Amino acid sequence: MKLNIYYGGRGMIEDPTLHVIDKLTEILTELNVKVTRYNLYEQKGNIAMLPNTLKEADAAVIAVSVEWYGIGGFMQQFLDACWMYGDKEKIKKLYMFPVVISTSLGEREAEYSLIRSWELLGGTVYPGICAYVENHISFETNAAYTKLIEEQASDIYRKVQRKGVAFPSSTCAGGVVPASGTTIELTPQESAQLSEYVSDEKFVTKQKADVEQLTKLYRNKLDHGKEEDKQEFVAEFRKAFVAPEAEFSAIYQIIMTDTERNLVAEVENGALKVYYGVVQNPSMIGKTTREVINRLVEGHITFQGAFMQSQVVCKGDFKLVRRFDEIFRFD
Repeated sequence: MKLNIYYGGRGMIEDPTLHVIDKLTEILTELNVKVTRYNLYEQKGNIAMLPNTLKEADAAVIAVSVEWYGIGGFMQQFLDACWMYGDKEKIKKLYMFPVVISTSLGEREAEYSLIRSWELLGGTVYPGICAYVENHISFETNAAYTKLIEEQASDIYRKVQRKGVAFPSSTCAGGVVPASGTTIELTPQESAQLSEYVSDEKFVTKQKADVEQLTKLYRNKLDHGKEEDKQEFVAEFRKAFVAPEAEFSAIYQIIMTDTERNLVAEVENGALKVYYGVVQNPSMIGKTTREVINRLVEGHITFQGAFMQSQVVCKGDFKLVRRFDEIFRFD
């Protein structure tokens, strides 16, 4: 019989979780169980490879320390790796025993998180150890607690040896887990190869560089598209422009609130400048939407008509509202 222990704590000497898994290891070894322990904090660069270690095991003890909230980042990475790269068929045959020791609040929530994660992976979960420890010395020297740990170790041995059956859970009913998006079916060999790639720093660095290069490429394309967007409605305004008397001058700033863009039309000495930007002291400010401006340049509405219907909100010299339709005559 082979059992793997995955420890997700930080390895601090005062961590009571270490006492629990040491005692479990001691008893199980006496029962002729081959116990292999993986300290996730020592496997930072290889966590993606660890799901491969489940293949030769008959059972797994997943141990976490709750120091302030939740199961911790290392354990979350390991469970994520099991989901992404683990052999689901093998995991379905594995018995998992959670060990959650808390020096803060939330040991039950952390235990539930481990149980639900393993059930989502398709594995079988049996009751483990879940406890709150206020003082690690008192906990480790308490004979009653030590006896409970020893009984749990014996229970683990009996359940795995007898290949016990657990009641089914709705979480993994039928072995199907609802998920958004499209899942990629991988063989165990492909999963192993992919996890090796993920743990290879050179490969990951190369992939990041490739992604960055593609990001720059698409960003350039998007920026080019933005440059084209900056010309939207400009040609229509120029085409519709009818030069007023020479002494007339005005600066219209039209704010399209849904796109957060400002279209500026400057009329001076019979000439027109149209561009996107912000001016300091416009003669009139109009707030509307892109759709209203689109209908305006297509000739479906007038600026004054849109103002009267509250489709345009204006501020400044209101005489320029009427003059707008005289200066810009859209077909």
